[in-house]
Amino acid sequence: MPRKPNSPFRPPQKKSDAIEILDRPGRRPRAARDGDARDEDAQPRDPDAHLNADPRGPRAPRGGKPGGRPGGGDPARRPDAHKSALGQPERGERAPRPRPQGQGGGRNAPTTLTEPERLQKVLAQAGVASRREIEDWVIAGRISVNGLPASLGQKIGPGDRVKVNGKLVPLRFTQRSPRVLIYHKPEGEIVSRDDPEGRPTVFERLPVLRKGRWLAVGRLDFNTSGLLLFTNDGDLANRLMHPRYELEREYAVRLLGELSEEQTTSLTEGIQLADGPARFNTLRDEGGEGANHWYRVTISEGRNREVRRMFEAVGLTVSRLMRVRYGAVELPTRLKRGMWMEMPEDDACRLAGLPVPQRQVQKDERAKRPPKMHRTTPVAR
Repeated sequence: MPRKPNSPFRPPQKKSDAIEILDRPGRRPRAARDGDARDEDAQPRDPDAHLNADPRGPRAPRGGKPGGRPGGGDPARRPDAHKSALGQPERGERAPRPRPQGQGGGRNAPTTLTEPERLQKVLAQAGVASRREIEDWVIAGRISVNGLPASLGQKIGPGDRVKVNGKLVPLRFTQRSPRVLIYHKPEGEIVSRDDPEGRPTVFERLPVLRKGRWLAVGRLDFNTSGLLLFTNDGDLANRLMHPRYELEREYAVRLLGELSEEQTTSLTEGIQLADGPARFNTLRDEGGEGANHWYRVTISEGRNREVRRMFEAVGLTVSRLMRVRYGAVELPTRLKRGMWMEMPEDDACRLAGLPVPQRQVQKDERAKRPPKMHRTTPVAR
């Protein structure tokens, strides 16, 4: 073709193989179509091809054709062959989240209850109140089921609507692992939420629950210190406090004076108090100096000021009283006064008589550490 006048002569430029491959991904290079069996590792003929080459390297043919995926047409050689073997969800379908074998979930993993349960048990498990309080509310007519007054022993199911004081209570018919707090109560705190005298309460020291409330397992006097348990499960609180379970309490007692053999026999065999007979299961001398003498006693009841009244009945005064054990739970030595710690989930389930949730064994070293100690500063009144 004749060139135009006054136009500089430019020799025709040939595209390099690398540029041609990028421009035409579905076709083989020109040299390969012409039958040139050139080695893949050989240098391109164009000296500027390295400037335009694909940084990802040469692409393998797709499905046996130029520009295809690695592995050719053999499905077994594809890099995602393992996914095809395991199965892939259809388009628009969400793949299920994998779950390790033997993992039973965390603390809030529910176990569905298929049968109706008693009203006081369901409300107690929800943390509304203890069983005893719920029974009193039922008698007082403060609880209704489906618009009718509730009755003691009534069973409810998922379709029932329960109201307390006219307010609907959201219930889940699932059983969750209970939470238990171990608190070292100091002297000078009352185990009550409302005190007319405005004295500090133990509930001001506890963490805030997002749902339900903390229930105190038994009580300690204003001048008594030591172990105090709290739980968000009313069924567990009833199990720990009910007299028929006869859970043993252990106290460290300091007396002004020393017990005689006759007094020791009276306290272990039984003495008469204003509200009935009482006796210590065991009474052990721990020694002492001067006028003060220490003893360790165990008792299977929790009546009001029972330990103090028993010693007063034999003519001795208790100068200091401290609870060190409640059932199988002992007061940790490193838990200082005014501090609390949460019981591990497995121990809380064993305490409640529930199956321990099966979880995958954690290899993290933090799982072997002891529970943390906490101190909550009460809000200034």
